[in-house]
Amino acid sequence: MTGTRVQENSSGPPSSRWRAWLLEGLSEQTARHPGPHATPDEEQEGHRWWRVMCLTGVDYFSTLGYQPGIAALAAGLLSPLATLVLIALTLLGALPVYRRVAHESPHGEGSIAMLERLLPWWSGKILVLVLLGFAATDFMITITLSSADAAAHVVENPFAPHWMATGNEWITLVLVGALGAVFLKGFREAIGIAVPLVAAYLVLNVVVLGVSAWEIFTHPVRIGDWTDGMTAEHSSPWAMLGVAVLVFPKLALGMSGFETGVAVMPQVTGDPTDTYEEPRGRVRDTRKLLTTAALIMSCFLLLSSLATTILIPQDDFESGGPANGRALAYLAHEHLGEAFGTVYDVSTITILWFAGASALAGLLNLVPRYLPRYGMAPEWTRAVRPLVLVFMAAAVFITLWFNANVDDQSGAYATGVLVLMLSAAFASTVAVHRHGHRRATLGFGVITAVFAYTLVANVIERPDGIKIAAIFIFAILVTSFGSRVRRAFELRAAEVSFDETAARFVDEAARRGPLQLIANEPREHSTRAYRAKEWDQREHTPIAGGGPVLFLEVFVRDSSDFTADITVRGDEKHGVRRLRVSGPTVPNAIAAVLLALRDRTGQVPHAYFSWTEGNPVSHLIRFLVFGDGEVAPVTREVLRRAETEPERRPRVHVG
Repeated sequence: MTGTRVQENSSGPPSSRWRAWLLEGLSEQTARHPGPHATPDEEQEGHRWWRVMCLTGVDYFSTLGYQPGIAALAAGLLSPLATLVLIALTLLGALPVYRRVAHESPHGEGSIAMLERLLPWWSGKILVLVLLGFAATDFMITITLSSADAAAHVVENPFAPHWMATGNEWITLVLVGALGAVFLKGFREAIGIAVPLVAAYLVLNVVVLGVSAWEIFTHPVRIGDWTDGMTAEHSSPWAMLGVAVLVFPKLALGMSGFETGVAVMPQVTGDPTDTYEEPRGRVRDTRKLLTTAALIMSCFLLLSSLATTILIPQDDFESGGPANGRALAYLAHEHLGEAFGTVYDVSTITILWFAGASALAGLLNLVPRYLPRYGMAPEWTRAVRPLVLVFMAAAVFITLWFNANVDDQSGAYATGVLVLMLSAAFASTVAVHRHGHRRATLGFGVITAVFAYTLVANVIERPDGIKIAAIFIFAILVTSFGSRVRRAFELRAAEVSFDETAARFVDEAARRGPLQLIANEPREHSTRAYRAKEWDQREHTPIAGGGPVLFLEVFVRDSSDFTADITVRGDEKHGVRRLRVSGPTVPNAIAAVLLALRDRTGQVPHAYFSWTEGNPVSHLIRFLVFGDGEVAPVTREVLRRAETEPERRPRVHVG
C-alpha cells in the first residue's frame, strides 16, 4: 500500500505550513520511521549481524554506566554474588526465550505480536494495549534514566564548571530536549554511528577493568577486606546465596537489551536464499547476535561488579556520593587520571544519550505498528513528529517526577523490562507447547515462573515501576478506546473485490437499472423465509419498478478488527441470489460494498433495511463491541461521512 505524504505549502498560512511540517512523512506503513530501529527499504541491503548487534549494544551495553552502582546499592558487598544470579538468569532464561522469539517473530514484531496471535477477539487487543503500556514504561524510562545518568557524569567531572554542580535536573532536561529536536529534524538509520560508539565504549571499559584488576591483584588485602566484610554480615555461604537470590530482582535492568535485539531483526542481512516467509539466515544470525551480546554483557557485568565492590567504599555509592550512578567512571578518574576519566565520561555520556535515541526510535516503530491498525489512534500517529512531541512531554514529566535521580527510576525501568520478558517467556512456552515439544515446554515454563517471581519481588520492593506503568496503561486504554469510538463510523474497508459469481449477478442486475439490495440476517433461511422477507420489503419500502433484488448478508468474523479487505461472494440458493461478505462490522461492510457497487456499475444502488427492535443505546454498544446493532442508521452515517456528494451517495431505505 502506498504511503500518503503531506506536501508542505510554503505559500499557505502559517497554520497550514506548521501542519504540513508536523505531518510530513505520514505513511500507511509501519516500522518505517527514522531511527536505529527503522526497517530498511526493500531495495536497501541489510547489515552483518555483528554490526546490527551494536544497535542492541547502545541500549544493552550502556547500562554499564549505572548498573554497577545500582547493584552495589541493592546488594552491598554481595553485589558480585547477586550479579552471578543475574547472569545465570540471563544465559539460562532470557537468552533461550529471545532466541525462540527470534524464530517465531522474524520480522521485528517481538513477543507482543506472538501474544496477539494467541488470544482472539478483544482479549488479544486489550492484552496488547496493556503490554504497550509496559513497553512505553521500559522505553520512556530508558530515555529519562539514561539522560539522568549522563547528567551525573557531567556534574561529577572535575572539569565541569562549578555552576553545574547541582544541575542534574536541568542538564537531563536539556539532553531530553536535544533528543527530541534531533528526531523532529529527522533522524536516520545510524548503524554507522553505533558501531564505533559501542566499540570505543567497550574498549574504554576493558581498560578501566584491566587497571582495576591490576590494582586488586597488587593489593590483595582489598580482597581480604571484602570477604571479611561479607562473612561479618552473613553467617554462612548459604545465607549469602539466599540474600543474593532475594535481592537480584533489583538488578534486573541489566537484562534490558533483549527486546531491542529482536526489534532490530529486519536490519540483519541473512542469507541470499532467505524469503519473507522463511528468513532462516536472518533468524540464525539474530541468534548469534543475541548470544554474543549476552556473553559480552555477562562478562562485563561480573567484572564491573567485582571491581566496583572491592575498590569503592560502600558509602560512595549512596545518593549524592561520587560513585552514585557512575561507578566505573569513578574508577577511571581514580586510577587512570582526570584526562582519561574525562574521555571515559564523554564516551559514557554519548552512548547513554544514544541509548535514549534507540528507545525513542523503538517507540516510534512500536506505536504505529498496533494502535492505528486497531483504529485506536488517529491517523496522525503514523507521523513521526507529533509522536515525538507526545513522548518528549512524557519524558519531561517523568524527569521532574523523579528529580532526574537514577536510583529512583531503576525500579520503574526494571518493571517494564521484566514484564516484557515475562510476556516473551510465556509466549515462548505456548509456542513450543503447540509444536509438541514437552521438554522445551517444561523448560520455558520454569523460566516463566522465575520471571514472574522476579517481577512480583521487584514490584513489592519498588512499586514506583508499576505506578508509572499503570499511568501509561490507563492513558493508552482511555485514548485508544476513545479514538476507536470516534473512528467507528469510518468506512473501514481497505479493498472490496467480487468473485466471479458475484460479479455476474451484479452485472446482470445492473442492466435492468440501479441495483436494489435487501440487507438480510446472515444465516441460512428457507425459501419461504426469503420470499417473506422480500415481500415485506416490497410492501413497506416499495422497490422501484418492482425489479429484481439481490440479498446482501454480512458475517462478522472478528469485531475487534478495525479494517479488513472484503471479498463479495455470490451464490444462488432457496430461489434467491445472495451476495455474502465477511467483515469486522455489519454496517461498515454494507456501506463499503454499496460504494464499490456504485463504482462498478456507474449507478447509485439502493439498499433496503428493516428497523431493529430494542433500546438504541444497547444497539450502539452492540455495534461498538460486537459489530452489529441497529444497522440501518449506522450504514447511512458511514455513507454520509464517506461520500460528501449527496447525489452520489447510495440510498438507504428503512421500513
